[in-house]
Amino acid sequence: MSIAARLEELGLPLVEQQLTHPTVAGIATGELAEPVFRSWLEQDYLFLLDYVRVFSRLAWQAPAAHLGDLVDLAHATYHEELSLHRSLAAEFGADLNGATKGAPCQAYTSFLLESAASYAEGLAALYPCMWGYSTLGARLAQHPPADPRYRRWIDTYADPGFAALTRRCARLLDEANPDPVRAEQLFLEGMHHEIAFWDVPR
Repeated sequence: MSIAARLEELGLPLVEQQLTHPTVAGIATGELAEPVFRSWLEQDYLFLLDYVRVFSRLAWQAPAAHLGDLVDLAHATYHEELSLHRSLAAEFGADLNGATKGAPCQAYTSFLLESAASYAEGLAALYPCMWGYSTLGARLAQHPPADPRYRRWIDTYADPGFAALTRRCARLLDEANPDPVRAEQLFLEGMHHEIAFWDVPR
């Protein structure tokens, strides 16, 4: 079993846990209170800005064969995911430029940026976000909500293009060949940050 496949196996129960979180459940039904999603959207926008920095830091360390992969991941995050957030911000009245990081966002971004000091460990630390959202998107898209705003968010992460980026990330991780025990530690820590991130500041 590859390292990425092993991490995914470990992560599945934590994805199930996320699906029962009130924030995720509210997105799934389209009934999440707008102030909650607005706050979450602001936090995720700040998170993604640092996620681009994580990809960029790893790109600086990447073998030549994978420099383009990490540049592509940074580009997709900056131009596609953040574009979605800007679009939704206008509909939910989110203040992306005036937002400040809450404790879960600060803890998660600090963890990722510190882990990215090592190429292999950085890939293991960031994999929960790529794989987790791709998995959540696929699950939520099976019964999409009627609200088109929440459905558009789900569709972004259920999109085959996002799944393809996740598979590219998995290949990078497997080829980097991190220490398996350390990779599991970082991955599980990242997954717990993912769960905590849904507890948005009010």
